[in-house]
Amino acid sequence: MILTAPGLRVGADLGAHLAAGGGAGLAAALRDPAAIIPVIEAAGLRGLGGAGFPTHRKWGAVAAQPGPGKWVLCNGNEDEPGTFKDRFLLAETPHQVIEGALLAALAVRAAHVALYVNPREAATVATLRDAAACWSGHPLLAEVARAVGEPVAIAVVESSGLYIGGEETAAVASVEGRFPFPSLKPPFPAEAGVHGRPTLVNNVETLAQAGHILAHGADWYRALGRGGAAGTKLFSLSGDVLRPGLHELPMGTTLRELVFDHGGGILGGRAFKAVFTGGPSNTLLTAADLDAPMDFDGLRARGSRLGTGAMIVVGEGTSILRKTAEYVAFFAASSCGQCPPCKIGTFQVARLLERIEAGTGRPGDLAALRNLAALLPGSGRCGLVDGAATVLASSLRTFPEEYARAVRG
Repeated sequence: MILTAPGLRVGADLGAHLAAGGGAGLAAALRDPAAIIPVIEAAGLRGLGGAGFPTHRKWGAVAAQPGPGKWVLCNGNEDEPGTFKDRFLLAETPHQVIEGALLAALAVRAAHVALYVNPREAATVATLRDAAACWSGHPLLAEVARAVGEPVAIAVVESSGLYIGGEETAAVASVEGRFPFPSLKPPFPAEAGVHGRPTLVNNVETLAQAGHILAHGADWYRALGRGGAAGTKLFSLSGDVLRPGLHELPMGTTLRELVFDHGGGILGGRAFKAVFTGGPSNTLLTAADLDAPMDFDGLRARGSRLGTGAMIVVGEGTSILRKTAEYVAFFAASSCGQCPPCKIGTFQVARLLERIEAGTGRPGDLAALRNLAALLPGSGRCGLVDGAATVLASSLRTFPEEYARAVRG
């Protein structure tokens, strides 16, 4: 495929990246910077960090803001369980990410590029620093600066290492050197981001796609997808599968193909039970959904979301209740504490799930969980509490017998 092509896995070696065809997208964009956003729109690129927001709209919003000193923030915090696509791109193919970030800077006329990365991936951070240093003094960077109208600086910024640091306003705060507290919106980062300047925040995978689109064209990119979906998607496949790992597949590939053709099926020959789609903050899909196309619209039609593309597979014999308890405990521990409903609510849900899973649940615990699943969404400044409530509500709705059996003892 394109993002994971062996020829682009050159680490920090910029010369090898350019020799393998890298830089063609940036060169094409430099010939006509005004065409960048229209081409991105025609390609149908959407945010690949979870939300699926149309990329051209986010870029257009920042480009429309006046004045110098704008920022591009490449969000590579990636701390949610089951997600490991961004660290691969940053460690193995950092230059296609940097190229995409520079292309975005050219499109919105930004003078600062921040490569925001989780410090727990120490080798990735080191590779990214070496890769960024290779662009200093390079003619392509000088051309971008001339087109932007001011010097363009590339910096590698380590995040706090906290899950909450991946939320876009928290990432802005972290780049400024503050604690990554999410803030209320509006204003959005596109209006007032790093140091109050308009800031474009995009996921690593989104930016990595941009150079290929400008190099080969919108029609080429759209043709890579299936059934009206555009491009490719990186799926982080884990859980009860024979061949877990990172798989780049056409957007719109079915869940059955991912799990059985590429993942080798369920461990031990067990039956497929469910999958946590897009990471543990989304809804569960079951065997009835195996032929669902994995794209933004196809999964939304089934009441789910593509999210980051993390697919955590569960085979028969693995407890959904136990997995849900683990994930809600992660969210409870990850809450920044700003919003009482989030901090207290996720803690209470985690406590109830732990009690039920241990076999000491009380008759009223299930009713309490259902009430919390209904009350908590929308009560925080970011999506953390919504994610915890979503996976709770989905597991209660999809596998009620597991909860009832646990409470009966």
